[in-house]
Amino acid sequence: MNDLESWLSDTAVLSRKSASELVFEELRSLILSGRFAAGSKLPSEAKLAGKYGVSRPIVREALRSLQILGLTETRTGSGTYVLSASGDGDISYGDYSARDLMEARPYVEVSAAGWAALRRNDDELSRLLRLCEHMEQEENTEAWVRLDSEFHGLIAASSQNAVFRDIVDEVREAMAQQSGLLTVLGPRRRESNEEHRAIVEAIRTGSELEARAAMEIHLKKVEAALNRIIGAEPR
Repeated sequence: MNDLESWLSDTAVLSRKSASELVFEELRSLILSGRFAAGSKLPSEAKLAGKYGVSRPIVREALRSLQILGLTETRTGSGTYVLSASGDGDISYGDYSARDLMEARPYVEVSAAGWAALRRNDDELSRLLRLCEHMEQEENTEAWVRLDSEFHGLIAASSQNAVFRDIVDEVREAMAQQSGLLTVLGPRRRESNEEHRAIVEAIRTGSELEARAAMEIHLKKVEAALNRIIGAEPR
C-alpha cells in the first residue's frame, strides 16, 4: 500500500455542520505542507467522499474552493490537480483579486445603500424584500449566490446613481465567485441573510445613516470571513 492509499484508508470523521469547510481545510493543509505536491492528482470525488463520510456534492464544494484559491485546477474528464503548494493566499476572480474587491466595495456599496434609502421606489423595495425572503428559504448554494448577486446589484440600481450601478454590474461576477466561496465555507449564508435584512430594513425606513452603517457592517464581516479562509491578517 502506497502513501496515498494509506491516507485514504484512514477514515476521517467530520462534523456535518461544517463538512465542506473541514474537507477544504484538511486538503488545503495537505497541499501547503507538500503532502500533495504541485502537479499531483487528488483522489477522486468518490474516494474523498468515502474517506470523510460525506456526500460527493460536499466534496465538490470543497474542491471548488481550492480552485478559487488557486491551489488546484479541475480538468474535464481527468480530475483535480495541484497547481501550487506555495499558498500565498492570493485569490483572483477573473480580472479582479480578492484585495481589489475588499478595498473597493465599501467606497461604492456603502454610499449606494445610503442613497437607496433616500431614492428607492416602492417597486425596488418590494423586490429587495422578496430577494431577502428567497435567500432565507434557498438551500442550494449556487441559487443563493445568484440571488445575492441580484440583491447587491438592485441596491446599486436603487441608488439612482448610474456610476454606482455600472460599477457593481461590472464586478458582479467576481462578487458572485467570492460569495460562493464564503457560503461554502462556514455559516456565512445565514449571517448574510441577517445582514441583508438589516440593510433592507434601513432602506425601507428611509434612514441613510442606518443603511450605510448596515452595509458597512456587512462588508466588514465579508472581509473578516475571507481573511480567515486565506489566512490574512485583519487590517
